[in-house]
Amino acid sequence: MRKKVTVVGAGNVGANCAVNIAYKELADVVLVDVVEGVPQGKGLDTLEAGPVEGFDVTVTGANDYEPTANSDIVVITAGFPRKPGMSRDDLLLANYEVVRTATEQSVKYSPNCILILVTNPLDAMCWTAYQVSKFSKNRVVGMAGVLDTARYRTFIAQELGVSVENVTAMVLGGHGDTMVPLVRLTAVSGIPLSELLDQATIDRLVQRTRDGGAEIVKYLKTGSAYYAPSAATVEMVESILKDKKKVLPCAAYLEGEYGIKGLFAGVPVKLGSHGIEKIYQIKLTPEEQQMLDKSAAAVKELIDVIKQKMG
Repeated sequence: MRKKVTVVGAGNVGANCAVNIAYKELADVVLVDVVEGVPQGKGLDTLEAGPVEGFDVTVTGANDYEPTANSDIVVITAGFPRKPGMSRDDLLLANYEVVRTATEQSVKYSPNCILILVTNPLDAMCWTAYQVSKFSKNRVVGMAGVLDTARYRTFIAQELGVSVENVTAMVLGGHGDTMVPLVRLTAVSGIPLSELLDQATIDRLVQRTRDGGAEIVKYLKTGSAYYAPSAATVEMVESILKDKKKVLPCAAYLEGEYGIKGLFAGVPVKLGSHGIEKIYQIKLTPEEQQMLDKSAAAVKELIDVIKQKMG
């Protein structure tokens, strides 16, 4: 029996998720979107790459959720993208409605699935899906840390002129301006970053990581990043479907870990066939903890706005 993954939202991120999942032959894919014809067209286009790329999975598109029944994973990418000058918070209430509906429908047809959230503002959308789905906390996870860490590793590798594969790093916290790259635990083939770069350069790379999404929005003008976000999402999908148990920074529901309660925040987790199988608690310095607390406070503000709306 092949695995099955539903991707909600056939925009740039969703379509690239479908393409990557198919190319890696991880699962059959159902692309769902409200726009008639778009998921069907992109699904068929991806399917026709099969003979060339050598994959044997099916990729189909739909405007309703019935074809998604019995999915192992549902990836929710649907939502309104950020426009220049727009904060992630501006997106909040518009995307809350999108994610609420997507979660209700997905869970109705795939009650045993694992939900991966990609829609921004990420941590608040995870909370929304968690509340709506009534799933156990290990089955709702957000993609942000993998992307933020990938950006951070890219910038370090560029700066040093070394392979990105040798750069190990971890970015915690909310997906936004308050994310927390752990410089202390960043290394190149085990060599601490602080031995390779001066503090001013490190600070510049950390800031560029925080602004990573905005930098791309500025270039594209009419949209936001999608190649790296979809690659990051598929790394999570693969770790779950193949039970690889990769340790990745993901948005997880915390119940006291890192002093955060009742919120989603980016922390290192073990991702396997049951979803989040373990949350790793790193001993943080007071400064790192302070930055993480600030990040959590920013997420809490968004959730308070949603709670008011839910009334």
